Amino acid sequence: MWQVIGQDRAVSLLQNSLEVGTQAHAYLLIGPPHVGKMTLAVHLAQALNCVAPERPCRECPSCQKIAAMRHADVQVIGLARDEDSGEAKLISIDQIRDLQHDASLPPFEGKHKVFIIDPAELLSIEAANCLLKTLEEPADHVTFLLLTNNDKLLPATVVSRCQRLELPPLAVNELAAELVKKRGLDPERARLLAGLAHGCPGWALAAADDESLLRQRGEEMEGLLAVIEGDYEGRFAYAGRLAARFGQDRGTVYEVLERWLDIWRDLMLVKLGYRDMITNVDRKERLAVMADSYRLARIKDFIAGIQAAAAQLRQNVNPRLALEVLMLDIPGKEGEKDPAARV
Repeated sequence: MWQVIGQDRAVSLLQNSLEVGTQAHAYLLIGPPHVGKMTLAVHLAQALNCVAPERPCRECPSCQKIAAMRHADVQVIGLARDEDSGEAKLISIDQIRDLQHDASLPPFEGKHKVFIIDPAELLSIEAANCLLKTLEEPADHVTFLLLTNNDKLLPATVVSRCQRLELPPLAVNELAAELVKKRGLDPERARLLAGLAHGCPGWALAAADDESLLRQRGEEMEGLLAVIEGDYEGRFAYAGRLAARFGQDRGTVYEVLERWLDIWRDLMLVKLGYRDMITNVDRKERLAVMADSYRLARIKDFIAGIQAAAAQLRQNVNPRLALEVLMLDIPGKEGEKDPAARV
C-alpha cells in the first residue's frame, strides 16, 4: 500500500506501469525538500521486490528490509564527506563507478536492483557523464531513481534519459487536513505546521511527532528577528557563522534563507491586509507590529535580495560575501537611526 501523501498522480502512474510491466529503467523525481521524494522512491523499490499480490505490501520481509535500508539490492547514493575537513563533497565518479559495478551483477536477495541517487543535482560533472553511459545501456532488473530539488542543475543529457515525475507541494489547507486526520492535531496547530512546511508533508509529520523540531524552529525564529533588529556588527557576525555552516551543510543554509523569506513575505502579507495567509501564524501579533515599521517597497526589495542571495550561493559565489551583502540590505525601520550608529 502506497503511503505517499498528496502525490496521487505520481503513485497512479507508477502503479499502472508495474501492473502492465512497462516501468521505466530510470525516473527523475523532482520536488522541494520534504515533499515525499524519498518516501516515493522507497515505496517503488519495495513494489519492485515485493512478493505479495498487491505491491508494495510493506509487511513482507523484503518490504521491511527496504524500509530499514538493509536490503542488499537497494542502495542510496548520496554525498560523501571529507574525512579531514568534514565538509560535504559532490557525488563522485568513484561512487558512480561502484554503482555501475553493482548494477552489472544480478540481484542478490530480491527480484530487482534499485539505486537511489539523492541529491542528484550534486553529481560532479565526471560522475554525471559516467552515469549517463549506464542510463544509455540499462541492464535488466535494474532501476535508477534520481531525486532532485531542481532538475535544471542536472545535465540535459541525464534528464533526457529519465522519466520525469514532478512532486508539487500540497496546498497548506490540504496538508493541514491530513495532519488533523492522520495525527489527530487540533486545526490551529495543524495549520501552523502545514504553513511552516510550505505544504511539504515530511517536515510537518516529523514536527507533529517531535516537539523539539517546533522548539528549534522557534529558537531560530527569535534569532532571525534579533538579527533584523540588531546592528551591523551583529549582522556581520551572523553572516560569518552562516557562511561557515555553508561549507559543511549547504541544505541547512538554504533552509535558513527560506525562514528569512517566510518572515518578510509575512510582513508583506500583513502590510497588504492578508494576515490570515501568513506562515508564522504563532507570531501574528509581533509581525503586525513590525510591519508598521517598514515601507512595502523596502519589504519587496529585501525579498528579492534574499532570493538573489540564494541564487548566488547555488552559483558557487563566495558565501560570506553574498551573505554580508544581504545583511547590508536589511531594511531600516522608518524613523529609526541607521544600524551603523548602534555598532
